[in-house]
Amino acid sequence: MNTRVAVIQNPPVLLKRDETIEQMLTLIDEAVAAGATLLVFPEAYLPGYPTWIWRLRPGGDMGLSGEIHARLRENAIDLDRDDLRPLQKAAARNAVTLVVGLHERDSRYSGTTLFNTVVVIGSDGALLNRHRKMMPTNPERMVWGQGDASGLRVVDTPAGRLGSLICWECYMPLARFALYAQDLEILINPTWDTGEIRLASLRHIAREGGCWVIATATAMEGRDVPEDFPERDRLFSADEWINPGDATVVAPSGEVVAGPLHQQKGILYADIDIQAARRARRTLDVGGHYGRPDIFSLSVNREPLPPVVFSDDYPPQRHLDREF
Repeated sequence: MNTRVAVIQNPPVLLKRDETIEQMLTLIDEAVAAGATLLVFPEAYLPGYPTWIWRLRPGGDMGLSGEIHARLRENAIDLDRDDLRPLQKAAARNAVTLVVGLHERDSRYSGTTLFNTVVVIGSDGALLNRHRKMMPTNPERMVWGQGDASGLRVVDTPAGRLGSLICWECYMPLARFALYAQDLEILINPTWDTGEIRLASLRHIAREGGCWVIATATAMEGRDVPEDFPERDRLFSADEWINPGDATVVAPSGEVVAGPLHQQKGILYADIDIQAARRARRTLDVGGHYGRPDIFSLSVNREPLPPVVFSDDYPPQRHLDREF
């Protein structure tokens, strides 16, 4: 039985959480109407990837950096505050699985440090997994703290066994293997990366892991940045493509079956057969017989990053068992 996937790369309303969520609800309705049951949003989609960090002058734009970051922090997602509740209700109402990239503000940790996080919301509205990017890249380290491996796991969904790696985490061989070894069938890669080298990597990963690979960045032009963004006209040109998107779906064989959706704001659809992933590992199963477990082993520390104040119920379970 095939599953229809919707890979969404429309621009968010940058630095505006509530407006972006409203837009996401509209996009969910559009994808559901097209028959999709697995919906994927890009890296840091709520409230938008911090593309400005690649344009600010180190040491020369400190005031501007502080102003933008303050807005970002106020619009980040706090899971304890139920900021994702509208999306969870939409997932349950439509019986679809959502994969969403976001800026996470953990009030139990400090309330100030942000994390680059991807969450999987199940078809019943439950939060199935939260994975925080383990190593922010270059200037991203001025925005996000380092995540842990507590979310480096594969979860069951109606579409198949699904795991996520954020952007350049897919270049981390041990992180990939940690998912392969959990009977991974679908690898989701919310990213800001685009282009031919990235596409070659996605095809390699699909063949290596014997899994479907679904990836997308955010298709965004300068004109998509809200007018009230601090010093927008200095940082962005209205006619430039800040990111071309390049949403892509790759089969376990390494064949590109949909995309890249280049310089187009919209939704890329693909029908995937999960049995193809299971069949692909008959001869090459790097998490099984082909990995020579008698020779090699991998140890993963999945202890969650501790909050400032320890508590007996960390991490809280109410997000995992809430009904809608």
